Amino acid sequence: MEKRVLSNGVEIPVIGYGTYKVSEGHDGVQAVTDALKAGYRLIDTAALYGNESEVGSAIEESGIERSELFVTSKVANGDRGYDSTLRAFERSLELLKLDYLDLYLIHWPASEARFPDWKKINAETWRAMEKLLEDGKVRAIGVSNFMPLHLDALTERASVLPMVNQIEYHPGCMQPEVVEWCNQHAVLVEGWSPLGRTRVLENPLLIDLAGKYHKTSAQICLRWAVQNGVVPLPKSVNPERMKTNLDIFDFTISEEDMNLISGMLPTGESGLTPDTINF
Repeated sequence: MEKRVLSNGVEIPVIGYGTYKVSEGHDGVQAVTDALKAGYRLIDTAALYGNESEVGSAIEESGIERSELFVTSKVANGDRGYDSTLRAFERSLELLKLDYLDLYLIHWPASEARFPDWKKINAETWRAMEKLLEDGKVRAIGVSNFMPLHLDALTERASVLPMVNQIEYHPGCMQPEVVEWCNQHAVLVEGWSPLGRTRVLENPLLIDLAGKYHKTSAQICLRWAVQNGVVPLPKSVNPERMKTNLDIFDFTISEEDMNLISGMLPTGESGLTPDTINF
């Protein structure tokens, strides 16, 4: 699989498997197992998802060499802060049954709307991330859902810039200001919910382009993200759809069609922002 290179030289696959809402128990293990069999090597989870143990079991049972995998998890909002982030990381590592993570992210920034000392909270959380990186417990560190406001404040105190910012990204939700900030600072953008909601996949433009390129509208969304330099993280529990979502490397969307997709009106957004989340 093609890879991109993070600012510290670590390679990351250009597409990954997102595990948000992948269930606990046997079904969760089976979903990640199917994803690994389909060919995914980047697996994205989080403490918040409640399925790190299932992800770990699937990886353990897969027989795939650890060096071939790129495993990401995220510190939950309730564990922000220096000491609590370090403790949360150790819990995640234990649940995942791993010796190290490839990428660890701050799941959401503490926001000005909810925390008077939001800058300090984010800075202390980030200091713990830098410690994990320095100690070799993670290969790369980053953030998720950080807007330019939060990124600017973080970099004022950071010794190491984030290597990744994972944001909602799909046709109809491009977040150009965030992406521009990341591009200017060599921060790789990952896209959660890269297929948006049903309204995105049923968009007439995407359906027309799917016919033109003999692909599905989901494949058009994912290929568009990859060509924009974004690492999409599609989620599915259907083995055939998992394979289809990976089958995006045998065609190229023209510049004209890329521009048409990028010009879509706001569509299928989750509505989640650092100021509105309550978890």
